[in-house]
Amino acid sequence: MAIPRSSALALLLGGAALGTATAAQAQSLPLRIATIPIEPGAEVYFAKEMGFFAKAGIDADIEQMKGGPAIGAALVSGAMDVGFLAVDALAGIHQKGVPLVALAPGTEYVSPYTTQTAALVVPANSTVQKAADLNGKTLAVISLSGLAHTAVRAWIDKNGGDSSTVKFVEIPPSAMAAAIETNRVDAAQVAEPFVAAAKRSGRVLAYGFESVAKAFLTTAWCSTAQWANDHAALVKSFVAAMNETAAWANKNPQPSGAILATYLKLDPAVVSRLTRVRYTEQMTSALLQPLIDVTAKYDGFATFPAQDLIYAR
Repeated sequence: MAIPRSSALALLLGGAALGTATAAQAQSLPLRIATIPIEPGAEVYFAKEMGFFAKAGIDADIEQMKGGPAIGAALVSGAMDVGFLAVDALAGIHQKGVPLVALAPGTEYVSPYTTQTAALVVPANSTVQKAADLNGKTLAVISLSGLAHTAVRAWIDKNGGDSSTVKFVEIPPSAMAAAIETNRVDAAQVAEPFVAAAKRSGRVLAYGFESVAKAFLTTAWCSTAQWANDHAALVKSFVAAMNETAAWANKNPQPSGAILATYLKLDPAVVSRLTRVRYTEQMTSALLQPLIDVTAKYDGFATFPAQDLIYAR
């Protein structure tokens, strides 16, 4: 997916960052990547714009999709090579026997630093004051198979409510604020970069994902095990590029924010006020396990070792 950069963006990033070796470009291998238009899924745009993919010999074709189920289906069908998935969605897919594996880490939740990257928001005129008040209500999430759905159920139950009585509906991230403002839903679990817009339309009931753990991996870049085995060298290059991208993004919020604004079509001033996510620089079982365990509880399957999800060859 190619979106022209503005001259302001080019100036901000700098010529050295945008430049890549001609030889690397000539040898680039095509890679079809599926992502979601939210900040955690924007890491691949940073890799593309900053030349980390080109440096690794990768010609990235990036496509935005609605959510985890669509991306999982695209990976299994072979329509996409690599996709962005929440770890709980990946765990749910894995327990069904679908051979998807995590190639590289995406983002991590680290309290208190990333607490405000997600918020449970109710309309401004709502009478909801606590978790139990959500019983029997309608709550919007980006996907019925993803972190937002899992974490908000855990929060409701840990704080005196009954998530089994709540009706969950899927709404695209960019439409959350409007759904809250028009009272189409009683609450919505909103992720950056849309939290600020949602807060203008409503009131925050809770921040963050501490109902899962204080530190855990939230997302990962995945493929089928067969595709990874068939493209081992490309996987190695992709992982190296993503690790380099994560380190760069964590240290450079201003230039990464400019890229984020361009690809997600956001006001740069809004992006500058965001609580930014943290990208994970190394995949570990310890970071993967908490979300797997909570997902197993809510989706009704036996938990399993996180190592089962990590691609290794």
